Amino acid sequence: MIDDLLFIAFPYTATVVAIVMTIVRYRTNRFTYSSLSSQLFENSILSWASVAWHYAILIILAAHLGATLFPGLWTRLLGGRFLLYMLEITGMGLALVSIFGMLLFIWRRLSHRRVRIITTPGDWLLLIALLAQVILGFLIASLYRWGATWYLHTATPWLESLVRLSPQIAPLVPLPWLIKLHFAGGFVILLLLPFTRLIHVITLPVSYLWRPYQLIIWNRRQTRASRG
Repeated sequence: MIDDLLFIAFPYTATVVAIVMTIVRYRTNRFTYSSLSSQLFENSILSWASVAWHYAILIILAAHLGATLFPGLWTRLLGGRFLLYMLEITGMGLALVSIFGMLLFIWRRLSHRRVRIITTPGDWLLLIALLAQVILGFLIASLYRWGATWYLHTATPWLESLVRLSPQIAPLVPLPWLIKLHFAGGFVILLLLPFTRLIHVITLPVSYLWRPYQLIIWNRRQTRASRG
């Protein structure tokens, strides 16, 4: 019963809510589609956190997406033991980098008063959810080795069955709960997308990795005292 809720009802619910509320937010409050950057208030920690988080998590997501969309190619890629070892080591390293970046994001919002003031409950919820998800991923990679291979026989057929509207959760039922929570956590992130600043990931063009620093020019009217 719990497996049915987590891996059938919840994924469909999260997907429908994400799509509908994303459209509603776009039509009613389009301005908030940006990341609403707080770079103006603090930049040094943000730079380290942003680089560490974005580069690491994008590579991790690309690997997950590749295994889901191109399982045959992924299987051939993992045919050699050396490549499998390298992928495992690289994945764990990237997970640690992403955790480091997320911890910096959280520390920045806790330690800087002006940034903390503009941080909403939704921001905290999103930061905690993302941190929990990457920590779970790292723990799974550490405790249940060769995830790059068993992912193809568990998550990939399950996700494909959801797309076909014929959900099959049998491959997931015997998995440890740590892995189940990680799989469900992906749909928690999807559910939060339309309600938080995470929505900026679907904006085009995606230029956050190479955009220049923001240039702020204060254009204030001079007072008589300052002119004198």
